[in-house]
Amino acid sequence: MSILAKAATYLDMPRRLVGLADTSAAGATSRTDGTDQVERRGFLAGAAAVATAPALASLSGRQRHAESGQAATLRVATTAFRRMDGATSSRQLSEVVLAHLRLIHSVAADAEDEAQRVRLAAVGSEAASLAGWLSWDMGDAGSARTWYGSAIKAAKRSGNNLLASYQIGSLAQMEADTGNAAQALALVHTARRHLGSDAIAIADSWLGTVEALAHAAAGDERSCDRALVRSREGVARISAEEPPPWPWVFTFNESKVAASRLACGARLGLPSWVFETDDETALVAAASHPKQRAILQLDLATGHLVNGRLEAGYLLATRAVETGLRYRSGRVVERARVFRRAYSSKTPPRVVRDFDERLHGAYL
Repeated sequence: MSILAKAATYLDMPRRLVGLADTSAAGATSRTDGTDQVERRGFLAGAAAVATAPALASLSGRQRHAESGQAATLRVATTAFRRMDGATSSRQLSEVVLAHLRLIHSVAADAEDEAQRVRLAAVGSEAASLAGWLSWDMGDAGSARTWYGSAIKAAKRSGNNLLASYQIGSLAQMEADTGNAAQALALVHTARRHLGSDAIAIADSWLGTVEALAHAAAGDERSCDRALVRSREGVARISAEEPPPWPWVFTFNESKVAASRLACGARLGLPSWVFETDDETALVAAASHPKQRAILQLDLATGHLVNGRLEAGYLLATRAVETGLRYRSGRVVERARVFRRAYSSKTPPRVVRDFDERLHGAYL
């Protein structure tokens, strides 16, 4: 908390944005390097201001009162890192998140009562899940599974079934994305058991898209379609006015289901699913997360390839690779390699050779 106070003073920003009371902080240092100071202020103050309000707004009044101390402050920091992931390289963010995790563990070890340790277990679960996602994005599946496993164990210790379901579903999503259909489906069923029969709409709908992706990985078109229908029905029950409930940070809506159907269509080799919307390009462009947009571009490119539109597919895939290299996303680059293996020719056209040149030497 002393470090947060000094950082807030250094950045000339209200201390409430980092979860502290608005009192003066002693011992903060100052710098005369104007350019560096402006860059740091724009980066850190912007992240804190954008992330804090949605994180606190998503908590109910009872939760805000119960978590007004260290747990709430640490949770806000985790939310800020999750929101920064869309515009930051996972390799840059990973070190910060791991340090944040060490801080949470240290605070939990010093907790005086069981109730506080339970709250901190939930916070630690969310931070471990973020570390898992960053590892997955970097192409390190082994570390990702380790962190997701830690997130699931911590969620169970917290006694929060919704959080446990979310973490199990997150691991299922990774397994489905990497083609481990049987394991992904087993994890989805476990996640639903934690939710129970009265699952909130956003949880039920989101798990429906994860289940659909797992069925697509198994090549089961009919089960995949049923899961997507269930997910779409769940979206209709989500209130558009309310912020997403914790642990969700981003909203889940009809466009997310449509994007999931596009992804499933690409894996099943069904162009009719990929090009089902009136403007699938706009659907991809609407994705707020650049790395996720790149994945959708590769799914759309696969649809073009199946339809025989080689040039359109590879132009899209090349743009996705550019994004993957810019953010050093191993997940995007590896998906691009999978896309490339789907086409073979002794004399590939220029657009394919350009794509190969971009992939050559990409060591992520």
